[in-house]
Amino acid sequence: MSSPSPAPARVASVDAYRGFVMLLMLAEVLNLRRMGKNFPGDAFWEFLAFHQDHVAWRGCSLHDLIQPSFSFLVGVALPFSLLSRAGRAEPLWLGWRHAVWRAALLIALGVFLRSMGKPQTNFTFEDTLSQIGLGYVFLYGLGRLRPRWQWLAFGALLVGYWLAFAAYPLPPADFNYKAVNGLPAEQRPTGLAAHWDKNTNAAWAFDVWFLNQFPRESPFTHNRGGYATLSFIPTLATMVLGLLAGGWLRTPTAPRAKIKRFVAVGIALLASGYLLDATGTCPNVKRIWTPAWVLFSGGWCFLLLAMFAALLDTGLPGGWAFPLKVIGANSIAAYVGEHLIKGFLVESFKIHFGASVFAQFGRYEPLVGGLVLLTVFWLILLWMYRGKVFVRI
Repeated sequence: MSSPSPAPARVASVDAYRGFVMLLMLAEVLNLRRMGKNFPGDAFWEFLAFHQDHVAWRGCSLHDLIQPSFSFLVGVALPFSLLSRAGRAEPLWLGWRHAVWRAALLIALGVFLRSMGKPQTNFTFEDTLSQIGLGYVFLYGLGRLRPRWQWLAFGALLVGYWLAFAAYPLPPADFNYKAVNGLPAEQRPTGLAAHWDKNTNAAWAFDVWFLNQFPRESPFTHNRGGYATLSFIPTLATMVLGLLAGGWLRTPTAPRAKIKRFVAVGIALLASGYLLDATGTCPNVKRIWTPAWVLFSGGWCFLLLAMFAALLDTGLPGGWAFPLKVIGANSIAAYVGEHLIKGFLVESFKIHFGASVFAQFGRYEPLVGGLVLLTVFWLILLWMYRGKVFVRI
């Protein structure tokens, strides 16, 4: 009987990319949007403020790439997890049981985080963790198939989701857009792209039925941001892209060859998503995760992975990435902590140092206060890292 193969080594580029994504999320405490208001007309601060917020509907900012990157990296990690399980020679059913358990826990955790501050459980499923959980069992099954089937599944997800939206009828001429839409008339898509308008689309119609099956304070009519439960379907497509990337990373191919492949695929995906949006075939909208968004954001994910691979997997000095690895090693703790601990830290500073402790910095008060909070949070993650305390699901 052959001995079990050793667990696969960690990939520095993946750990650093994951840490970078979580840092972008944690960096919301830097209050760059407030800094933009404090320096009106300053191109530098306005640029940073734009990229720390989601775009209203169509388009993309750096902040919009956090969720697709997080989802993409879930897919990247799966081939390594499957290799590790194969090395332990565990029964197949154990892997499936873990996948189901992980999916259920992610969905429940997402609902819990969205229920904070609410008088009762807020049954909504657009949180990043819930979206990943809803598609995870399918991803796990695809991870056990050959790449050609993964590509076919990816194409079927995009085409099927596009058809579902394109076939859904547009609202009647007298429809009250102001009641559920909220977009200025000049920002609403027209022509074929109107089938992907905010809170008038197929995913919105599903949620009007589905979310009202749960106990609520009042009947669900629309999500203010336009987010939808069914976005987990194209989110699954994003995870499949990560699955393919993870499969390539796992091979013994030279790092430079992998990087070239990532760059080529990234450019192709970017161009495809851009063309779908530019031609009006499908708008590029993160909030409902349109097929164009899957392609466009997936292109950026591949390019970011290529960048971190070039910096960390080719023999170059990688000590600079240690702060990112500290965050990336505990990504679930960082994600949940951002929701649970941030408010606690803010209140603690006010109690112990006074509400105006950073007022002496004038217009830079939001930035300095945020830097202190971010540092404290990172030190907590560093303590966990050194103590080998890793939150896993």
